[in-house]
Amino acid sequence: MGAYKYIRETYQKELKERTDYHKQNLAKWRAGPAIERVERPSNLARARTLGYKAKQGYAVVRVRMGKGRRRRPTVRMGRKPGHMYVFVQPRASHQAIAEQRANRVYRNMEVLNSYFVGEDGMHKFFEVILVDQSVPQAKLGLPKGRSFRGLTSRGRKARGLRAWGRKAQRPGPKHK
Repeated sequence: MGAYKYIRETYQKELKERTDYHKQNLAKWRAGPAIERVERPSNLARARTLGYKAKQGYAVVRVRMGKGRRRRPTVRMGRKPGHMYVFVQPRASHQAIAEQRANRVYRNMEVLNSYFVGEDGMHKFFEVILVDQSVPQAKLGLPKGRSFRGLTSRGRKARGLRAWGRKAQRPGPKHK
C-alpha cells in the first residue's frame, strides 16, 4: 500500500472515533474566522486526490458553514414568531456555497475543488482548494468564475450533470 492509503485510513479512523485531537480541532475552527487560509490540508490524501499540489500558486482555505435549513426573513408585524421566516431550499449544496464564499474572499484565485473536513452541532467545515492562475507553476487553464457558474465537481452534481457512462444531460421536469 502507498503512503496516502495509510494517511486516508488514519484520518477516517479519527473522524469515526471522534478522538480528542479531532474535537480540539473543531473547537479551534469554531472559535476562528468563518473563512481562514490554512498552511496545509488537514486531509492530505483527499486534497491530493482532488488536485492539490504543494507548490506555488495553490492554497487551501477552510470555510465554516452554518448547518440546517436556510431561512429568508419575511415581514415582521402581526405574525406569530413561528411564522416569521420562510424556509427556502437553495439549488446548491452547503459545499457549493462554501466554494463560492471562499472565491468571493480570494477573488484572484479559482476554485479547483473542495472536500468535507468535519462538523459539529451547529456548523459544517469544508476545505476549498484554490489555484492562482497568474503563477506560472500553477497554470491549469481553468475558466473564470467556476464556482459561481456551477463548474466545480460539487456544482456539476447540484446541476444534475453527474452521468457516469452515459451522455451527461440535465434532468428535465418529468424526472424530479
